[in-house]
Amino acid sequence: MYQVDAFASKLFSGNPAAVVIVESPLSEELMQSIALENNLSETAFVSIHDTPISIRWFTPLIEVDLCGHATLASAQILFEHFPELSGNEITFTSKSGKLTVSKNKDNLCLNCPIDQPNILEPDPLFTEILGKEPEKLLKGKDDYLAVFKTQTQIEEMQPHFQLLSEIHARGLVISAPGDDVDFVSRCFYPQAGIAEDPVTGSAHTMLTPYWAKQLKKDELSARQLSKRGGNLACRLADDRVLISGTSVIYFAGIISIV
Repeated sequence: MYQVDAFASKLFSGNPAAVVIVESPLSEELMQSIALENNLSETAFVSIHDTPISIRWFTPLIEVDLCGHATLASAQILFEHFPELSGNEITFTSKSGKLTVSKNKDNLCLNCPIDQPNILEPDPLFTEILGKEPEKLLKGKDDYLAVFKTQTQIEEMQPHFQLLSEIHARGLVISAPGDDVDFVSRCFYPQAGIAEDPVTGSAHTMLTPYWAKQLKKDELSARQLSKRGGNLACRLADDRVLISGTSVIYFAGIISIV
C-alpha cells in the first residue's frame, strides 16, 4: 500500500489517497474494512493483473463510482513503481468506464467522462444548509452544485452538516469565480464519511463544463479552497474532461491482514 498527496506540489497539501496494489481478488467487505482502517477520503484498489488494469474506490463508509484524486494517485504509483505496466499512459477500467492518465514530466493528466449539470429551481433547503441563497442551483450525476458570486463567500461558508447529510445525492459542491484562478470550489460529502474533501477530481468533471460555458473558454484554472487546498488545470474536450495536476508520494508499506 502507498499513500499519495494528489493535486499537490509538496507534502501535506492536496488530497491524500491510499493506493492498494491488488495481486489476487479481495472481497468487497475486506476492501471496505481496509478503507475504514485507513480513514482517508479514498482508498483505491488497483488490480494490476487485469487487462486493462481495474480500479475501485472506497471511502471509509461506501464504494464510489468515480474518484479523480485517487486515480491520479494510483497512476503516480504505477508510473514510478510499475513502469513495465504503464509507459507514458495508463488505461484503467472502472465503474465509470474507461479512464486514462497520461504523463508529461511531473504533470499527470486524468481523462474523465463529462458530468453536465442541469439547472434546478431554487430550493430553500440549500439556503438553510449554507446560510446563504445560491445564485444558481444545479445537479450533476452525483452531486448538487450551488453557485455563488465571490470567492470570499466560498471561503466563509459554514454548512449545516446535519441537514446536508439528508440530501439525496453523494454530496454538495459550492463554487464561484476565483480571485486569481478561473473558479474556486469546496466539496462536502458527509454521507460518504467525508465532511469536507480536500481536493475532488470527480467534482471537476461537473464544474468544468459549467464554468467553461459561463466563461466561454475550454481551458480553466481551478483551486479547491479546503484547509489543505489544491490546484487543478481543467480542459473541456467534447464529452471528456481533462484534469491535470501533480502528486507527491508520502509512504510505501505492506498491509498485514491476519
